[in-house]
Amino acid sequence: MKSIKLMMAFLLIFTTAHVIAQDQAEMMKKWQDYMTPSAAHKQFEKICGTWNAEIIQYMGGQETKAEGKAVFEMILGGRYMKSSFNSTIMGMPMEGFGLDAYDNLTKEYISIWLDNMGTGVLYMKGKYDDAAMSMIYNGEMVDPMTGNNVKIRTVTTYHNDNKMIFDMFTGEGTKETKSMTVTYTR
Repeated sequence: MKSIKLMMAFLLIFTTAHVIAQDQAEMMKKWQDYMTPSAAHKQFEKICGTWNAEIIQYMGGQETKAEGKAVFEMILGGRYMKSSFNSTIMGMPMEGFGLDAYDNLTKEYISIWLDNMGTGVLYMKGKYDDAAMSMIYNGEMVDPMTGNNVKIRTVTTYHNDNKMIFDMFTGEGTKETKSMTVTYTR
C-alpha cells in the first residue's frame, strides 16, 4: 500500500511539474510575441531623424505661421518612437515631446503628446491607412477656454521619405475644424 501511495505521489508531482513547465513555456512565448518589435514598429523607424517643420495654426479665422525642428528616434529597443519638437509659437518658445507605440496584443497604435503650452496629456489611439499612406489618431483633450473635453483627430500623410504632412482637427459633436498643419521636410 505504501508503494502505491508513493507511486501516486510521484506521478502527481511529475504531472504537476510537466504542466507547470508547459505553462511557463506558453507564458514565455506570449511575452516574447508581445515584446518583440513588429512590422508596425519598423514603419516608425522610417521617419526617424531630424526634420524641419513649417507650422500653420488656424485660430479664429486667422493663420499664424512658424518654423520649428523635430527629431524622431526609436527607444527601448525599437518598441516606441519618441518625438521631440521645438519652435516659437505666438511669440513664445514651444517645446514638446510625444511617444508613439504599436501594441502587439491589442493591434492598436497609441500616441501621447505633452508640451509646455499646457499641463495636460493628449492621449490618442489610431490606425494606419495603407491606401492613403496616413496615420490617423483620435483622442480628447481639455479646451483651456471652456474647461470641456474636445475631440482631437490627427492625420499624418507620408508623401515620401523626406516629406510628411501632419493635420490636426478639433471638434465638438459632429463639427470639426482644422486647427493646425505641420509640413515636415528633411
